[in-house]
Amino acid sequence: MDGLWFGWLSALWLGILTSISPCPLATNVAAMSYIGKDLGSPARVMATGILYTLGRTAAYAALAWALIASLFAIYDVSFFLQNYMNKALGPILILTGIFLLDVLPLTFTTSCFMGGVEKKLRRAGLAGAALLGMVFALSFCPVSAALFFGSLIPLAMQHGSAVMLPSAYGVGTGLPVFGFAVLIAVGSQWVGSAFNRLAQLEKWARRVTAFLFIMIGIYFSLTHIFEVKL
Repeated sequence: MDGLWFGWLSALWLGILTSISPCPLATNVAAMSYIGKDLGSPARVMATGILYTLGRTAAYAALAWALIASLFAIYDVSFFLQNYMNKALGPILILTGIFLLDVLPLTFTTSCFMGGVEKKLRRAGLAGAALLGMVFALSFCPVSAALFFGSLIPLAMQHGSAVMLPSAYGVGTGLPVFGFAVLIAVGSQWVGSAFNRLAQLEKWARRVTAFLFIMIGIYFSLTHIFEVKL
């Protein structure tokens, strides 16, 4: 149980780190503009922030469950994962850490809200907030893809948690937006400053996380691949 709680906290942190990374932060700014249009109603602002967070959580949980269930449903893949997951985890973590450090330049996006979809969701009221969270969650860029596919999915598979850990990750990605919704609801003037501080914090948080990933990846590689006794 302690290991599962550690995995849950790790997934939550990965979600928070994802949400304050440059590309996802831009989508969260767009979400903030959606939430901000209801400045006259604090309760509605809070409800919108909660629904947006729930939408992100549902999208990540559903995608992770589908991926993990599909992998374990294939016998050969399931056999490989059960026997070699710890060996594969080391190199995966090292590569993820390298991507987070921008050592390997890679640019792409899987934006899912082109062609006026975002505007239509904005007109859908409170329900649109949840749908907007789902759409933005599936708009992957290099950092969010590395954290989701390279860190969260292996972590969830290692703990045998196809729903709980991805849900924690989704909550983490929505927490900053929910926090800003609270600031807007109480009429705070520090919203812009908070975004700038998050952008600065993200650089250091990503570097520290990347360093930890690489160190843990090296440890897993030494102990499970090269069978070094540490």
